[in-house]
Amino acid sequence: MANIQAEQQASQVQGGSYRLALILITSLFFMWGLSYGLLDVLNKHFQDALNVSKAQSGLLQAAYFGAYFIVAVPSAIFMERFGYKPGILVGLGLFAIGALLFIPASGAASFGLFLFALFVLASGLGCLETAANPYATVLGSEEGAARRLNLAQSFNGLGSFVGPVIGGTFFFSTAATDTGAVAEVAGFDGVRITYVIIAAVVVILAILIARVKLPDIREVGSQSQEQSRPLSQQRHYVNGVITLFFYVAAQVGLGAFFINYAIDHWGNMTASKASYWLSIAMLCYMVGRFVSTAIMKVVAPRVLLAWYALINVVLMGVVISGIPVWSVIALVLAFLFMSIMFPTIFALSLERLGSRTKRGSSYLIMAIVGGAVSPFAMGLIADNSSIEQAFWLPLGCFVIVYWFAKRGSRLV
Repeated sequence: MANIQAEQQASQVQGGSYRLALILITSLFFMWGLSYGLLDVLNKHFQDALNVSKAQSGLLQAAYFGAYFIVAVPSAIFMERFGYKPGILVGLGLFAIGALLFIPASGAASFGLFLFALFVLASGLGCLETAANPYATVLGSEEGAARRLNLAQSFNGLGSFVGPVIGGTFFFSTAATDTGAVAEVAGFDGVRITYVIIAAVVVILAILIARVKLPDIREVGSQSQEQSRPLSQQRHYVNGVITLFFYVAAQVGLGAFFINYAIDHWGNMTASKASYWLSIAMLCYMVGRFVSTAIMKVVAPRVLLAWYALINVVLMGVVISGIPVWSVIALVLAFLFMSIMFPTIFALSLERLGSRTKRGSSYLIMAIVGGAVSPFAMGLIADNSSIEQAFWLPLGCFVIVYWFAKRGSRLV
């Protein structure tokens, strides 16, 4: 009887520890969602303020998501030796440094310095994602991993919603022209202040996490999982890495050129108004995650993923058609159905990896480099053809997500 009571008390302590850890980890999801939401506004901001082309502005995403590709494996190796918590603290440190580098970049009004600042900032985010995504999946039962990660990622959606609101409010200002009309002006004061505040919040968060004891979970697996099935031979995992590359390419491409597309396909649309519409898209993204997490209690994640991918293929067809107003609404709705794709693909890919979870997570994070490729490719298409034709690329990506949900994610 005493043993049973002791086990129950230990289970309660563990459950409380897991809940606190999940709350802190969820705050990290919000912060990098905020950073990503600001990135898409910066894309249009630098086109106006620094006179760069659409293809050149896509280099922002190349620097941002290219950092993920570079730091993912070193982060995983570091965490395999020292654990999740030190990896999270290193990531927060780089995040804060990158945000502070916006001060000299704004002062010099240098596109190159902004790219470097974003690269350092995103290197920190790469560390955080390599740690936080798998950490959220193991803070509880294996069967609840996909739903748990979707819940944490819902707050990433909240950050992504807040980002464009902040960017649209502070990155663009209005000024009178020679004719007396009012026009938008893209300055750097709002950019600098925003990122200094972000750096301060990140430092406070790092202090809190450093002072709290997080569960040091070591993934375990059976001998057959650990030794006879290397990652390269686990088909569902390899398919997941490939699919995540194309999904992130679609998501980042849609966000990067949302403002440009909205201005072209909605009369009297300005960059600041389009930023607010982007925030509505991100609100759909957030709501989709919360609602879909609840739906996953009764609908299998694979089934929901397949339906959402198919719907987005149809919505991309409407976007490519370029119908005024309605095509912009279709683009907004695409974010609703993208909501569960990243965490669901991620969680399904990590199924039954056992002690290989950290390393497996690092290669999945490397796949985020898809976001570095697509904006530049879509920008080239838009510059040389039309912005509507650029959206054939995300349409093809959603077809691949549908295939993964139906066949590629099956465990063999």
